[in-house]
Amino acid sequence: MKRTSVVLLTALAPLSWGTTYLVTTEMLPAGHPLLAGLLRALPAGLIALMIGRTLPSGGWWLKSLLLGSLNIGAFFPLLFLAAERLPGGVAAAVAGAQPMIILGMSALVLRDRIRPLTAAAAVAGTGGVALVVLGPAAQLDALGILAALGGVTATALGMILTKRWGRPAGVGPVAYAGWQLTAGGLVLLPLTLLLEGVPDTIDGGSVLGYVWLGSVGGLLAYTLWFRGIQLLPVIAPGLLALLSPVVATLLGTLVAGESFTPLQALGIALVLVALVVGQLTALRTPRRSPTPAREHSLPASQA
Repeated sequence: MKRTSVVLLTALAPLSWGTTYLVTTEMLPAGHPLLAGLLRALPAGLIALMIGRTLPSGGWWLKSLLLGSLNIGAFFPLLFLAAERLPGGVAAAVAGAQPMIILGMSALVLRDRIRPLTAAAAVAGTGGVALVVLGPAAQLDALGILAALGGVTATALGMILTKRWGRPAGVGPVAYAGWQLTAGGLVLLPLTLLLEGVPDTIDGGSVLGYVWLGSVGGLLAYTLWFRGIQLLPVIAPGLLALLSPVVATLLGTLVAGESFTPLQALGIALVLVALVVGQLTALRTPRRSPTPAREHSLPASQA
């Protein structure tokens, strides 16, 4: 499949994630970010395992647990915590720092060369989302900002390790996503029961919100996302993540009635320019020959 097609399919993941903030604030019961992450991950993961009909083997049990913990187990509760403490656009916009984090990690872990134009696009994207975050009507909550930054840092490391380890030969993208979603969900299960429990009532709107997050934002999005990470230079999906704050900000304005200023509009325009330039640069990167993952136990130094 052509890289452009892979990019477009991968972009569906952050586009769907941009709805998370509106769904969380408008449909889900407040005060239950762990439960929201659990119901987004574990049911989708189990369904993916049934579809894929493949379980990890050898060192992939430990790798799947680590990847699931980073991409799901840590990311989801921090994501929902940020969504509850910040306006939707602000919470998602903090994710704009992720390309900068990915650039640094890819240079250290993957030994990727940082291209000046790619770095400029990442800086411009981060600056663009800063304009959105620092809009005059933005309510900046310190814990919310820290939660959002912690979430994108965890998933950035998860992306780097996903790229480094690849996917075992003969394992499809649905099964691979199922490994991580299930592992992340199992990490969240005891935390949810011990720290939160379940809300007294869950109405029909909450059920619809959980179904949306688990099906579109979970199973479909992560299948496309992990596939894109493996087929594209890692910075390409990292930059695509900038679509999430754009969608969330627009939805926050159109649906939730959040304010939208010219400065924030400038920030979104800068994000979109950075996204296009960064993708064009990334797509010119020579394609690496895929290397099948080796089936051995993961050394402690890599865990």
